[in-house]
Amino acid sequence: MAPKTVLITGCSEGGIGYALAVAFAKRQLNVFATARDLTKMQSLSKYSNITLLALDVTDPTQIATVVEQVSTKTGGTLDYLVNNSGVLYIMPALDSDIEEGKKMFEVNFWGVLRMTQAFSPLLVAAKGTVVNIGSLLGYLYNPYLSIYNASKTALHAFDEPLRLELKPLNVKVLTVVTGAIETSIHVNAPGVKLPEKSFYRAVQNRLNALKTDEVKVKRTEAHVYAEKVVNDVLGGASGKTFRGSYSSIAKYATMYLPTFVTDSLLTQASDLDKVTVSVKNGK
Repeated sequence: MAPKTVLITGCSEGGIGYALAVAFAKRQLNVFATARDLTKMQSLSKYSNITLLALDVTDPTQIATVVEQVSTKTGGTLDYLVNNSGVLYIMPALDSDIEEGKKMFEVNFWGVLRMTQAFSPLLVAAKGTVVNIGSLLGYLYNPYLSIYNASKTALHAFDEPLRLELKPLNVKVLTVVTGAIETSIHVNAPGVKLPEKSFYRAVQNRLNALKTDEVKVKRTEAHVYAEKVVNDVLGGASGKTFRGSYSSIAKYATMYLPTFVTDSLLTQASDLDKVTVSVKNGK
């Protein structure tokens, strides 16, 4: 029996996609690892069953090229499509650059739809699975990440009807609600310098800490997370799975904790009380 095949987006070293590529390769799948810049995942080339492909999920022409490349190598099938590409944008909503927000949605949401549409013939032929990497921030409304939260909430809302729509085609959909993972996504986010007249100048240091990933939280190592996700995928899971630090806690906190309790916890954790003081003092 020929090995199963998986294509993963966003496989730059230091991220979730890279860890997933290694984990799938170790399970003897034929892996198509993609990234915008091939040099950022070059070390994956040491695995004989990983093929490196250049891909920007916002570029329909590149997507079509990769579909053709994969189809040629597999005979027109793909068992697993893992939509992992994602970017982060850290900024209070009032100070957010809408164009930056649109760019993020192009990757985090529309890129997923583009990839799913483009690879659907291969997935249907294989009776395959679409795996979308979601986030606990699709459940938990973290300050300064409002647009990122919105992109992940949109993805979660998209996945459920997609799962029903693809079921008659014998294609599964799995959403991985991802918690805190040791990755470089914060470092790759755009700058976080606030405008001079921002109401949120009092939390500039907090934004800097988010950007440089200095906020001290327990994070799951990427390879540990990847092993669990691969087990879910190869085990035939569909619907939602919660993986990574705090992912399940976020779900149940939003379901069962009173809103005022969640508000208080998030306000304290994000230093929003400093903004309250600053506004009262007229600063």
